Amino acid sequence: MTVRTRSIVGVITALTLVGVVGVIVLINNLAGTIKLPQLGPECTVSAEGEVTLDSAQMANAATIAAVGVRRGMPEQAVVVALATAFQESELENLDGGDRDSVGLFQQRPSQGWGTVEQIMDPRYSAGKFYTALKKVKGWEKMRVTDAAQRVQRSAYPNAYEKWADESRVLAAALTGRATGAVECVVPDTPAIRGAEAATALLSSLQLDWGRKLGGQARSAETAGLTVAVADPSVGWRFAHWLVSHASGTGLERVRFGDLEWRAPEGKWQPVTDGSAGDQAQVVAEVFH
Repeated sequence: MTVRTRSIVGVITALTLVGVVGVIVLINNLAGTIKLPQLGPECTVSAEGEVTLDSAQMANAATIAAVGVRRGMPEQAVVVALATAFQESELENLDGGDRDSVGLFQQRPSQGWGTVEQIMDPRYSAGKFYTALKKVKGWEKMRVTDAAQRVQRSAYPNAYEKWADESRVLAAALTGRATGAVECVVPDTPAIRGAEAATALLSSLQLDWGRKLGGQARSAETAGLTVAVADPSVGWRFAHWLVSHASGTGLERVRFGDLEWRAPEGKWQPVTDGSAGDQAQVVAEVFH
């Protein structure tokens, strides 16, 4: 290397160092005035273990669980369904896959699962999965992977078992056995607000829960909605569903009993305004 070349390299190195230092100083100076993007998962589920998911995965998991509960399926069925969706799509509603497979469960129109449009509806695809699982004799006593395989007929029959533990954590929370178990951080700049958000939230709730919801939920005009519940387990079932779907519904706050969840902090905290203790209803408020 010539002296001239070494000089040029030295100048470039010095300029690079100056640039790096400048960026660091700029970030430090602006730290108090700008919001940097959050890194890592948006949702954490803690119930006899911990699972982290992004907001789309969390919403899909909550819908799968809701469809199972609505159909009167036991918690173990929800575990099997979630493990299957974990393996097949990573809980993402995929518009493609192996051959003509689509959706959360990678079901194939050519195999009689329905049309592409139907299968791409998470409620429809989850319902079809539970219908098929219910026809498997003795599935309740099978390993998770064996029960899933009897429905899916995958080329990798043992692959579902590796998701069993994660699915049990999610099922415990989403069926209402755990308290304050689903925590999601969502932005405080929602895409929809007020009456539009309240209407969308109620519509989504009714689609997932159907007749199981009955007349329990009522809209509170532009504020959000309330859901009447018979016991704490049912209350947490709906409270966790609401938080799971918060990202796309303009939800700002969920309250049940003596705990409340708020966006964007995303944590369940004790109620401090003197209105704690109501175990008869779940209250959801949207951004105004």
